[in-house]
Amino acid sequence: MGETERVYKIERLIRSRGVVPTRTLIEELEVSVATVRRDLALLRDRLHSPIVYDHTRRGYRFDESAAKTQHELPGLWFSSREIHGLLAFYHFLDNLEPGLLTPHIEPLKKRIESLIETKDGAFPEITRRVRILPQAARTIAPSCFELVAHALLTRKRLRLRYHGRARDA
Repeated sequence: MGETERVYKIERLIRSRGVVPTRTLIEELEVSVATVRRDLALLRDRLHSPIVYDHTRRGYRFDESAAKTQHELPGLWFSSREIHGLLAFYHFLDNLEPGLLTPHIEPLKKRIESLIETKDGAFPEITRRVRILPQAARTIAPSCFELVAHALLTRKRLRLRYHGRARDA
């Protein structure tokens, strides 16, 4: 989990629970005490989040005096070109043949879904409306791809023979 994800998760935890002990933050975020302290300092100092430590309740909470002013973390905004790029990439990932990369692709697809998802749950409708048609796609046997990927990952040398249609050689 990256710093940005942790910061948003801390904010969500405090909003939902009111007071969150340090131990809970460490367990939920799966990080060290030092990392939690750095993330809290980032929230307070750079993102101006009114988080304070409550000694009586032994946890972090939002400052009541600052509660009158609504605080929100900056959102993640995409231009229309960036959204189209994400949708095209999602479509590409969705149409890959199952194989060697499947366990690595699923988390990436989930992340793209979460980035594009709206409050009304329109992501399935958006992906249904947007179709990307492949142009002159060639089918490749998955065994060939797996062989090349395995060689690359194990640092093996490959010797390739292929037929070039342009020169018929």
